[in-house]
Amino acid sequence: MFEQSSTFTNNQQFDYIITGAGCAGLSLLMRILQHPYLSTKKVLVIESDEKNRNDRTWCFWETSPGPFESIVNHRWNQIDFYSSSFSRRFEIEPYSYKMIRGADFYAYVINKAKQNPSIFFLKAKVEAVGNEGHQAFAVCNQQRYYAQYVFNSILFEDISQYPLKEGGFYYLLQHFKGWVIETTADCFNPDAATFMDFRVPQTEGTTFAYVLPVTANKALVEYTLFSPALLATEAYDKGLRNYISDFLKIDDYKICEEEFGVIPMTNFPFQKGEGNVVNIGTAGGQTKGSSGFTFHFIQKHSDELIQALLNHRDPHIKKTLTQKRFDLYDSTLLQILTQKKSSGDKIFTDLFSSNKAQDVLRFLDNETSVSEELKIMSAVSSAVFIPAAFKEMFKGI
Repeated sequence: MFEQSSTFTNNQQFDYIITGAGCAGLSLLMRILQHPYLSTKKVLVIESDEKNRNDRTWCFWETSPGPFESIVNHRWNQIDFYSSSFSRRFEIEPYSYKMIRGADFYAYVINKAKQNPSIFFLKAKVEAVGNEGHQAFAVCNQQRYYAQYVFNSILFEDISQYPLKEGGFYYLLQHFKGWVIETTADCFNPDAATFMDFRVPQTEGTTFAYVLPVTANKALVEYTLFSPALLATEAYDKGLRNYISDFLKIDDYKICEEEFGVIPMTNFPFQKGEGNVVNIGTAGGQTKGSSGFTFHFIQKHSDELIQALLNHRDPHIKKTLTQKRFDLYDSTLLQILTQKKSSGDKIFTDLFSSNKAQDVLRFLDNETSVSEELKIMSAVSSAVFIPAAFKEMFKGI
């Protein structure tokens, strides 16, 4: 699917270069294609992978159709939450909980881009990005490619080492394995998704499963952990098998697809880039530190980048006071989880048992007001959260 453009030559100059054809790179490209002014810009997309596999699934919630509505694989207006002390099904309208498959996303954007003669593709590994004069460049195979801006989604360093080097940062991994399973009998309700199920053992850290039914006999089942290190491969399989057997009460099924992923959960201050290099995606700090949610934040950041380009403003988007406030919340929760002052299953149980699901979803999207946040957070232990929050506020003083 991702193949080098036949008209590409090494000596070309571009308006924009996008490094990485993942969620962030292709979300930005899609918006460029949608704007008459920007769609005539000469854009180079550099990616080393074929992008022809369903290597990941993105889930998010929104109240209105977004730019990728036509490739939403399934949507749910009900979500289930389970823990050892609380379980409930929530109606989440006006939200819909939506799922997009990676393979559909890649195909959709790349095929649209191939219809535009101003978009070029280079299949290569990006070795570095940088600035030279008033331009930015990307390096592939020791060749430099120049543009007005390079929008970079690649992390060139192992960020897990930064908390050890710098101090003051927290670092966990959200790691997960998923199976798309098909059953012989009808076992699922395709109208309701299991958002979080904490009834699984919590011995390795914050651990939960979620279930995304697409038909009565087919669903994606994910086994997810927040912890400092990955598990042995067989531990994920065991977790999935046990969950499907013990909680879904399913013994007869076949595995149609598998996926595995790792997302950093950290309050490390990712750089927005410098000069004419603009970092996007996880490299640009668009992964929510306390939950790993990324898709929705990438979409908002992509919209902000497009508005900056259209209005000839600096595309290094500055954080608002609201974003800084949520950074404090994320750091506080990461501190609590990292130092095991409380368990993740208890925190999320407190949030969902004492608040409307819609309010919690808005809070997880960084879209609530201060008064709403005070109400939402009154559900969790003040004896744990208030000292942790003060520690984060006055860190370094």
